[in-house]
Amino acid sequence: MQLNHSQADLYVPDGISIEEALRRTTCMGIGAHQDDLEVFAFHGIIRCYDQNDEWFTGVTVTNGSGSARSGPYSSFSDEEMLEARRLEQRAAADLGKYSAQLQLGYDSSEIKSRESRSPIEDLKRILEAARPEVLYLHNPADKHETHIASLVKCVEAIRALDPGARPAKVYGCEVWRDLDWLSDEQKICLDVSGHEELAASLLEVFDTQIAGGKRYDLATLGRRRANATFYDSHQIDRSDSVTFAMDLSPLFDSDILSLEEFVESKIQDFRAEAINSLKRFENR
Repeated sequence: MQLNHSQADLYVPDGISIEEALRRTTCMGIGAHQDDLEVFAFHGIIRCYDQNDEWFTGVTVTNGSGSARSGPYSSFSDEEMLEARRLEQRAAADLGKYSAQLQLGYDSSEIKSRESRSPIEDLKRILEAARPEVLYLHNPADKHETHIASLVKCVEAIRALDPGARPAKVYGCEVWRDLDWLSDEQKICLDVSGHEELAASLLEVFDTQIAGGKRYDLATLGRRRANATFYDSHQIDRSDSVTFAMDLSPLFDSDILSLEEFVESKIQDFRAEAINSLKRFENR
């Protein structure tokens, strides 16, 4: 497979061809940065872990060169950080037994540019080759600009596919804003219980972030535990680790529905739910 960027990195942990690795893919995550997949697509990773008929493939859109750095990485140049993060993502693919890990190699500025079409071409080519059943993406209410820009590129790539070639399920997952605010009827609860050691190990791979001052490992595991406990106030915990997601399928059932309209409807539903709860009990 030929991708557009000269810094693109295609890695297959068990050494088969990239074409074969994509063909066997059943679940795929597309994230903006190295470590995003291990935060938001863990449900797909464990669904496929040690399975013969289920395989997870990761796609990381940016090259990581602009990452914040401190501590032992404070003196790293952009090129050194790029290489360190590339190797960390490969190590996560080894640990998680991914079918393949593709790093597209773009700068964040290229992903944020409306005129940049190369990432969309790459994503369309990957999706056509893999045809995953389940696709994990960033959610459109995330507050990180590169996450949103990456999602926009993904939506354009999926809409460029023939309808029959699109994933059956597309989830928008939480990273830089959780999804607890969604109404329970709209909230997709992805149970990721029972894999604590793997979850921690995958996150700890990204030492450039953890030692560099961002404890994504503790924050991610804590959020999953909090989601499980605070999901239902009237029931005992049915899971000990949960990630929340939006169902993004409506965006691909109707190619004219914009992301802005999609998010606006979720916000209005939240507003109505919160206001109606107050009205039931407030004396005015």
